[in-house]
Amino acid sequence: MGLATQNLGRVDYLPTYEAMQAFTATRTAETPDALWICEHPPVYTQGLAGKAEHIFNPADIPVVQTNRGGQVTYHGPGQVVAYPLLDLKRAGYFVKEYVYRIEEAVIRTLAAFGVTGHRVGGAPGIYVRLEDPGSHAMLPQRPSKDHHSATSPDFTGLGKIAALGIKVSRNCTYHGVALNVAMDLEPFSRINPCGYSGLQTVDLSTIGVSVGWTEAADVLSHKLANYLAP
Repeated sequence: MGLATQNLGRVDYLPTYEAMQAFTATRTAETPDALWICEHPPVYTQGLAGKAEHIFNPADIPVVQTNRGGQVTYHGPGQVVAYPLLDLKRAGYFVKEYVYRIEEAVIRTLAAFGVTGHRVGGAPGIYVRLEDPGSHAMLPQRPSKDHHSATSPDFTGLGKIAALGIKVSRNCTYHGVALNVAMDLEPFSRINPCGYSGLQTVDLSTIGVSVGWTEAADVLSHKLANYLAP
């Protein structure tokens, strides 16, 4: 029973969020897992830990409160958003492993386009070296056994290319990951992305990779289906 992938195209955020909640609330042990791939019109979404002061100037962009983990992020055209709706109990792994697998799928997607994605200790999501996006050199600030979450994440020389925010209810996941492909990045400058001031957000086009939304969405959905398999 693989992931049933559905490409929803461009859909409004709020009804999609409500549909994820409904899917999760009504699913049974027999319900097949799903992967929804989509793109949203401009919207800021606040996680449970979100603080109002991290949004300085939403202007005409709506702000939606959600029940996912994490802080504020921005969704907009030119970004591939993936929502895995998974039964973790059936998959046989826990939340920490789930997050790791999603990040791995993003890293492999970036690799397909010649870009090296990195993890940063204490800060979920995937980052790239701004000076040399293809560099395989390991980051000094990568996660490690002795990394203490008390220390602030170090984003020196990095740009964030994928944001992660999840919710697990009765062992079932919703919300997911957003990969920046070719966006208007200006709305990110009106927030502290994921609660970090001065964290630069990038997309594939900014770092010199020209790829269409559909191609990026196809690669990401294949990698997610592979890496999230039981």
